[in-house]
Amino acid sequence: MGLLHDILDHNRQFVEAGEYIHYSSNKFPEKKLAILSCMDTRILELLPAAMGIKNGDAKLIRNAGAVVTHPWGSVMRSLLVAVLELQVEEIMVVAHHDCGMRGLNPEQFLGHAVEQGIPEDRIVTLRNAGINLDGWLTGFDDVEDSVRHTVSVIRRHPLMPENIAVHGMVIHPTTGKLTVVVNGKTECAI
Repeated sequence: MGLLHDILDHNRQFVEAGEYIHYSSNKFPEKKLAILSCMDTRILELLPAAMGIKNGDAKLIRNAGAVVTHPWGSVMRSLLVAVLELQVEEIMVVAHHDCGMRGLNPEQFLGHAVEQGIPEDRIVTLRNAGINLDGWLTGFDDVEDSVRHTVSVIRRHPLMPENIAVHGMVIHPTTGKLTVVVNGKTECAI
């Protein structure tokens, strides 16, 4: 029947059984915390468990690499909404070892796009339109440097209040061990 059918069937049972009551919360995070983390499947449940975070405690934003690639993109907007509208007082950037963004190669990536049926002329059109695909699709070499850079982008944003602590950490994707890269209360990441 397919994945969508399976998910919708599970959802119907979930709602009918009232399981949602276990997840009841409001829109304001109890710990006044926003977390930017990677979308890696290994840390989907591991990260909250390793941090002692439960439903309702934090705003959780996930993307490839836990990276803010542009100060005016949707990730930065989400962080600003969390701070300016939803009472967040601290931000934690949590990347992980063995990340798929480490060493991401634009040429190889676009080759995969062509293999999946994206016409090469579409890629040429994007390049001719001034879109820097190589820059957009380049990963990072060192996860800790990437965390420092993202913390700096967040910290330096002209709409980010100075009193917001922005921390940077790396989590081990197997053990859940957290390593602090930037302590936003004691260090300046800029």
